Formats: sequence, structure tokens, C-alpha cells
Amino acid sequence: MKLIRMLSRGIRDAFKSVFRNFSLSIASVSCISITLVVIAVAIIASWNVNNFTENIKKDVTIIAFIDTKATDLDLEQIDAKLRKIENIESITLKTKEQERDELIKEDPTFEFIKDWDESESPLKDSYLIKVTNLEKIEDTVNKIKKIDLVHSVSYGEKMVAKMLSAFRMVRNVTIAIVIALVLVNVFLIVNTIKLTIFSRKREISIMRLVGSSNFSIKYPFVIEGMVIGMIGSIVPILITVYGYTYLYTYFNGELFSSLIKLIKPQPFIYWVSLIVLGIGMVVGMIGSSRAVRKYLKV
Repeated sequence: MKLIRMLSRGIRDAFKSVFRNFSLSIASVSCISITLVVIAVAIIASWNVNNFTENIKKDVTIIAFIDTKATDLDLEQIDAKLRKIENIESITLKTKEQERDELIKEDPTFEFIKDWDESESPLKDSYLIKVTNLEKIEDTVNKIKKIDLVHSVSYGEKMVAKMLSAFRMVRNVTIAIVIALVLVNVFLIVNTIKLTIFSRKREISIMRLVGSSNFSIKYPFVIEGMVIGMIGSIVPILITVYGYTYLYTYFNGELFSSLIKLIKPQPFIYWVSLIVLGIGMVVGMIGSSRAVRKYLKV
């Protein structure tokens, strides 16, 4: 109870102090707001890039075309061999007849292929294969190729490799940006809050003269830094909630194609908002703690 009363009193006094030193506090709040907006954008981009990558991984399908000489018994044996390969998640057989019906359904001009003789038809039975780990797809494909009566294997390897490489690079860059911005934010907040602390060094000196401990001197300033971080997080959170929701609605949840889908706003925007609020509060506390430490030295 004592801790709760102490914290609530500290927050109350911190709000009073922020408004009492409004002109200096507004500089700290503005500094936090600007950098947190960029951090929020970077987090949203990073999270969505990761989502794009996961969607691609789910959609990538290996197609193993089977030799036309294969019998029903051969297909059963091929199926059994495929299921023994570790990285394979699911296997679906698509027969020549299913392939033919799909072609006709997509374009009625293919109706003539119904008249093809079995020996004339270029259509082949095929297995649609999903993998567990996309990073090991090449090794899996090589194992599939070694199975008897597998005519050829395709999965759009060049396009998949390029897209995954691009998304991986963007994700790493955005993560690096978030980390760099947090560090820059701490540096800026420390220097901005130093101005506020400097204007109150007389207050700190008096507290030291009356025998106050370092903790009792530092504690109000740390809480004040947390409050400044909370206030500075308001604008970035509003931009995150309303900006991302508008963006999602405007693009109808997709970017350029159905393959690149944006994360649904709820509860995504609330998680990002909590992260932004947490960063703002922690950075404000760290900034205040480091700024006041100079005046606690004997």
C-alpha cells in the first residue's frame, strides 16, 4: 500500500511539475512525439513485412509432375515415398482429369481437350506439396526429384528466392531503424531533459542540504520523465490507431496484390500502441535518470 501511495503521489506531483515547467517540458514532449512517430511507422512496417513473408511461405507450393507411364499403384508408391521426406507438411494429388476440368472451367475454349486420346494428352498427374520450412525447400525438391517416375518439379524458385531476400532485407532494416531510433531518442531526451533539470538545480541543491537521499531526489524526476514519455506517446498512438486503420481501409487490406496482405487493424494497432507507450515511458525515465545523476554527485 505504501508503494502504491508513493507512486500515485509521485505521478500527481510529476503532472504538476510538467505543467509548472511547461515551456521546458513541451520541448521534451515534442522530441519524444516526433521520434515515437517514426518508431511506430518502423514497427508497423517491420511487422507487416514479417506477415508478408509468412504468407508467402504458406502459399509456396511444390508441383511434382508424374510421368504419364505411372499406374495407380505407382502413384500410391510415390505418395508413400513423399510422406517419408521430413520437410513435407502436406501432399495433394491432382489427377490429369482434375487438371483438364480446371482448364475448361477457367476457359471454355479448352473444351476440345476432352476429345484427346490418353496417349495424346500432355497433361500429367501431379502432387501439390507444401513444406514446413521454406529455407530447406531446395533440399526437399532435390529429394523429390530422385523419386522414380517423377518427371519434373517446379515451385517458382527464382521469384520466391528474390521475394524472400527482399522481405528479409526490409525486415532487418526496419528492426535496425527501430533500435537506432530508440537509442537516438534516449540521447535526445537526456539532453532535452537536462535543460529542465538544470533550471531546477537550485531545488536539487536544497534537497541535498537538508539531507535527502539520492533516491528521494531522483525518484520525482524519474516519475516526471515517465509522465513526459506518456504525454509524448499520445500523438504517435493516435496516428498509429487512426492512420493505420485508414491505410488498411484505403488499400482494402492489400498492397499491390492479394499476396501482400496487410495485418488487420484489431488488435494489431493496440499492440503497437502499447509498445509505443512502453518505449515512451521507459525512454522518459531513462532520460530523466541520466540527466539528474550529474547533480547527485558529491
